[in-house]
Amino acid sequence: MLYCENCGKEVRIVPDYNPLDDMLTAQIRGAINGDGDYIDYDSMNSQNTGRRNTASRNTGRQSGNSRRNVTSRNTSQNVSRNTSRNNTSRNMSERERCRRQAERKKAMRRKKRKRILLIFLVLLIAFIGIGIGVYQTSYKGIVTKGYKSIESKEFDAAAEYFQKAINKNKEKPEAYTGLSKVYIEQKQLDKAEKVFLDAIEQQPKNADIYEACVNFYIDTDQKENIPLLLEDADDSVTKLLAGYIVVGPEFSLDDDETFDDVQELSLSTEKGCTIYYTDDGSEPTVNSIKYSEPIQIGEDETVITAIAVNEKGIPSLPVKKNYLVELPIEDAPAVSPSTGQYETANQIEIKVPDGYEAYYTMDGTDPTTSSKKYSGPINMPEGETIFKAILVNGKGRSSGVTTRNYVLEVE
Repeated sequence: MLYCENCGKEVRIVPDYNPLDDMLTAQIRGAINGDGDYIDYDSMNSQNTGRRNTASRNTGRQSGNSRRNVTSRNTSQNVSRNTSRNNTSRNMSERERCRRQAERKKAMRRKKRKRILLIFLVLLIAFIGIGIGVYQTSYKGIVTKGYKSIESKEFDAAAEYFQKAINKNKEKPEAYTGLSKVYIEQKQLDKAEKVFLDAIEQQPKNADIYEACVNFYIDTDQKENIPLLLEDADDSVTKLLAGYIVVGPEFSLDDDETFDDVQELSLSTEKGCTIYYTDDGSEPTVNSIKYSEPIQIGEDETVITAIAVNEKGIPSLPVKKNYLVELPIEDAPAVSPSTGQYETANQIEIKVPDGYEAYYTMDGTDPTTSSKKYSGPINMPEGETIFKAILVNGKGRSSGVTTRNYVLEVE
């Protein structure tokens, strides 16, 4: 300890002040506490200046008091320098300790983040694995396997996959469609169709399977089967599949009467549809006669069968009507001479109108188209003769029978 020679009080030593010490300490504490890296250097410099001024004043007073003793002053300065060195060393150790502590905390935080990330990745891989496993055994996953087998031409394996999917869920249509495609690829359309028809028989109200069958008919160019499929379907099904149902054409003439003159038949349908028809009783298709103007119904029987086809190429059920036109026929033919007894040779004549032929007998039986055909005057035979004749038009309709009784006695 040093004491003032004048007043006897203890002399206090003020160490040399280094502002960098406070700056480094503040930075390290800020990094540890998360307060950021910014330091108010102006404020710190102000504080440092104040400290230096205070130190200077104290030193000045002490120096003034120590002028009287040069030895004492030199000793004081030496002690001050030693103390400053010790303080600086302690400050450097403190900063190093804080720096290392901050680095350890950062390393721990990085390690913790890596551990969390690793756990997340493990859980994610586990969930993906579970999801893949569930999908592979799901209805959709099995159907997908079936289609992949079709692509690789492994039809037996594909059929097994689709059947497995059907057993898993009988109500969904995808597996039925897939199984039908297996048979389509093998050119077995009957078996492909049977897949849907069997399912519909078991589930008559399943509109999804009905629609799958409709699409099958469209894909295989069997659209004419669609109206037959939906004809007897449940109302709940036809309501949902109304877009596939085409209303048949309407006829302007009923077929519940016989007409005595040639008729003109008109057909009509919904907008956007085209009408095709036949007049020989056969089933119409899109290759049949396309309706564009009224149809003439001539003499005798005529069968008109028509369908309407929408823009998708789906036809309606065929509509068939039988028309009968019977034109008035000539009465029984005129035959000359009239009934009577004759003593001289004579000839029998039949008046035949245009469009008719005459047939006759001379033995009393009624004539038919198999009887003898009249071609000109007939010599009246001797004795008693019963002559009968008819007219037959071009449609084979016969007139009434004309009968004549002749007795020819030539002297």
